[in-house]
Formats: sequence, structure tokens, C-alpha cells
Amino acid sequence: MKPSTMKPTTMRPTIMKRTIQQLLMATALTAAAVFPVSAADYIIDTKGAHASINFKIQHLGYSWLTGRFNDFSGTFNYDKDNVAASKINVTIDTSSIDSNHAERDKHLRSDDFLDTSTFGSATFVSTQVVDKGNGQLTITGDLTLHGVTSAISIDAEKIGEGKDPWGGYRVGFAGTTSIGLKDFGIPERLGPASTEVLLELHVEGIRQ
Repeated sequence: MKPSTMKPTTMRPTIMKRTIQQLLMATALTAAAVFPVSAADYIIDTKGAHASINFKIQHLGYSWLTGRFNDFSGTFNYDKDNVAASKINVTIDTSSIDSNHAERDKHLRSDDFLDTSTFGSATFVSTQVVDKGNGQLTITGDLTLHGVTSAISIDAEKIGEGKDPWGGYRVGFAGTTSIGLKDFGIPERLGPASTEVLLELHVEGIRQ
């Protein structure tokens, strides 16, 4: 019988190489499943004035008093494939209240209302984000204002996202909510029709 010409020693490295490659691929797939890509972090673009916190409240039930907070900052974490995992943090300088009337703003900063010398900042920290589909969201979180922390709910919508002309990436949202003055220990001094403040929020974030 003619001896075999097969050379086992030359075949084993090839088989071993394929096995190692298969193991590496399986490990990579497992890692991807266990450790999914995390959501991106965004900074709210207040520097470019592409965000605003606006408010309005009735004055004696006869008209609307409108204004905004000029100074605030914040961050959020967002992944369009896992919106429910989003997190939002915002800090507002309450002394930056601006109702387009200097004397009125001075009064709003006093202890008759916001008492900004004692409570110089307000914060919002999200606790839950519900993705309702079609870009509609409900954001629940803790608002600390006038030294009181209370849960609020924001009806929000995603406006859009994509690359900007400067090589960055942005995403923007809008939202509305209302807060009761007495819920935050703020005196109701503008009449019985003026117990709630309506907030209109516009947020554009730059991905980091």
C-alpha cells in the first residue's frame, strides 16, 4: 500500500486559525449584544442662542404677562434607537428673568415672588422619558424652584436631528408644561386667575 501523502502538521495551523477567527467573531457579537452602543451626550446650545425657556402667566385675569430666562445651561443624553433611556439636566439662573420691563423684573426677583437672592438657581433633572412614537415624548422629572422640589411632566416633540454646517451634529426638541405657583411656595399675588405659569421650552443640543 502506498503511504499517505497527507501532512497533518501543515493542516492543523489552518484549522486552528479558522477556529480562532470563529471564536473571536462570536465573542465580538456577544459583546455587542451585552454592551450596546451607548447614547450620545449633548450640550444645550445656549452659547449660540439656539435654546430658550419662555414663560407666560395671566395678569389679574386681564392679560398675559410673558417673559423668559436669559441664562441657563444643560446637558442631555439621547439615542434615537432607545429614546426611553434619555437623561436631561438643566440649571436656570433665576435672576436672569426678563419680562421686558426693568422695574417689574426687579419685583419678580424679590421675595414677593422668586426671591432670587435666596434661591438663585432652579434645576430640572429627568426621571423618566416615554417615547409615544412619531417624535412625541412625555418627559417626567424633578423641578427644584424657590427651594421646593416637585415632579412635573413635559409634553415634548422632537423637531429634527442631523449634521450642521460646522462639522458637528445636532438634535432639537420643543416642549410645554405648566406649574402651579403654590406647588413651589411662590405667593399668588397676581389674582385668582394667575395661579399657574405656562412654560414653553426650546432645546437644541450639540453632540459631544
